[in-house]
Amino acid sequence: MKDLRIVFMGTPHFAVTILKTLVEKGYNIVGVITAPDKPAGRGRKLNESAVKQYAKDKGVTILQPTNLKHKDFVSELRALDANLQIVVAFRMLPKVVWEMPKYGTFNLHASLLPNYRGAAPINWAIINGETKTGVSTFFIDEKIDTGAMIFQNEISIAPDENAGSLHDKLMHLGSLLVLKTVEAIKDDSATTTPQIDNSDIKTAYKLNKDNCKIDWSDTITKIYDKIRGLSPYPAAWCELINGTELLNIKIYEAEKEIEQHDYQVGAIISTKKTLKVAVKKGFINITKLKLPGKKLMDVKALLNGYKFETDAKMR
Repeated sequence: MKDLRIVFMGTPHFAVTILKTLVEKGYNIVGVITAPDKPAGRGRKLNESAVKQYAKDKGVTILQPTNLKHKDFVSELRALDANLQIVVAFRMLPKVVWEMPKYGTFNLHASLLPNYRGAAPINWAIINGETKTGVSTFFIDEKIDTGAMIFQNEISIAPDENAGSLHDKLMHLGSLLVLKTVEAIKDDSATTTPQIDNSDIKTAYKLNKDNCKIDWSDTITKIYDKIRGLSPYPAAWCELINGTELLNIKIYEAEKEIEQHDYQVGAIISTKKTLKVAVKKGFINITKLKLPGKKLMDVKALLNGYKFETDAKMR
C-alpha cells in the first residue's frame, strides 16, 4: 500500500464535491491549487473560487498561481512533496507540473473519452442528442484530454435532461470514479488503456456567442436539444423582432410539439398562456425565458405584461 500525499487542482463547484469526498475518506490532501480571486459584481469585490472556500474551511494549504510555469509556483508546489496530483475542472498543465509527482497526475473528465475532449463536454453531449455519457479518469500528457485512460463510468441521458441536471449527476458519479482511481493507485492495481483516435470523435468546443445562438431553420430536435444543452448556463439565445423592437433573448426551457403547419419558420404564436415558435414540422413551446435587463421568468408571467405583435418573429 502506498502512502499517498495528494495535491488537488480545481476551481468550480463541480470540483468541490470530488475534493470533499477525498477529504471525508481520510486521504491526505497536502495542498490545493485553484484559480486566483477574481473581481465580480457591481462592487468588483474579489470572488474566491468554490474550491478555495472549501479548502480554507478545512485548513488546507492553498496556492493560486497566475502562471503555472513560474519558478516561484513550481518551487512552492515541489515543497508540498506530493506524490499524486488530481485535476478536476482546472487549466491545462505544463509538463513541469504534471510530471512532478512520483505516481503521476490524473484528470477527471465529464465524458466518455475519447469523445468530447475539451471545455464543455456536458453541454455538447446534450446539444448533439446523445443518449449516454459518463466520466473518465486518465493520466495527463502533453495534449488536452488525450492521456492513457484508467477508468470510465457510463450514465444515460434522459430525453428531457438539461445541462444542469446532468452536471449534478456526473459530479456525483465523478466523485466515485476518482475515489476508485485513487484506491487503485494506492494498492498498485491501476492499469491504463491508450485512447484510440478516429475520424468519428466528437469535440466539446468552448461555448461562445455564435455556437449558443438558435438557428430556427434547424430541425425541431436540434433546436430543442440546443436549448436544454445550454440550460441553465450559458443559455441558448436568439433575436426577437416585435414591432420596432429588436431584442436578444435567452431561452432556458421549452417543449417540442411535432405538428404540420403553414407558418413561416420563426413566426410567433402567442396566447394568454403560451408562446410558441414555428419551426420545420412543428413548434417550440417556450416555457422559461429572459428578456434583456429582466429576470428569468416563466412564459405566463411574461404574457401578463408583454404584448406580441401579429408579425412578431424569432430569428
